[in-house]
Amino acid sequence: MKVEQVLELVKAVSDSELTEFKYEEDGVKLSLKKTSDKIVQVPAPAAPVAAPVIAPAVMPAAPVPAAAPAAPANVPAEAPAAAQETGDDMPAGNVVKSPLVGTFYAAPAEDAEPFVKVGDSVKEGQVLAIVEAMKLMNEIESDFTGTVKEILVENGQGVEFGQPLFVIG
Repeated sequence: MKVEQVLELVKAVSDSELTEFKYEEDGVKLSLKKTSDKIVQVPAPAAPVAAPVIAPAVMPAAPVPAAAPAAPANVPAEAPAAAQETGDDMPAGNVVKSPLVGTFYAAPAEDAEPFVKVGDSVKEGQVLAIVEAMKLMNEIESDFTGTVKEILVENGQGVEFGQPLFVIG
């Protein structure tokens, strides 16, 4: 399915009385759900889509230092990658990151309770928040089972790809 066709479907669902629309073709699944005049994109397993390959620019090589710096003393070498990424500013735990650039929303609507609060127990696959990108609401699910130790962004704040959103312990 081409991007233009997806955009046509999104517009058609937005303009219609439909509240949910599902489409599947050649292993590619698309699911749109409308709540309060907004489209929610529900992640579904899909066949891989080939992305355009962009050749990297040729950069002059930087000089290599004689010795690589040692790992910080406060991070053990065998620590899991998620714990190393948290640094000193965040509690140790698993970090849920934003999969895209957009606007972070802690609740499904302005007047609704947030999906999760600090101290809540969560399961893998549970919805933690929404990131709006190009007028599509993308549910952010937990990759981990545990307790929400920290929420790192504010409701309505813009987020970047890969930006830490939650710490789950």
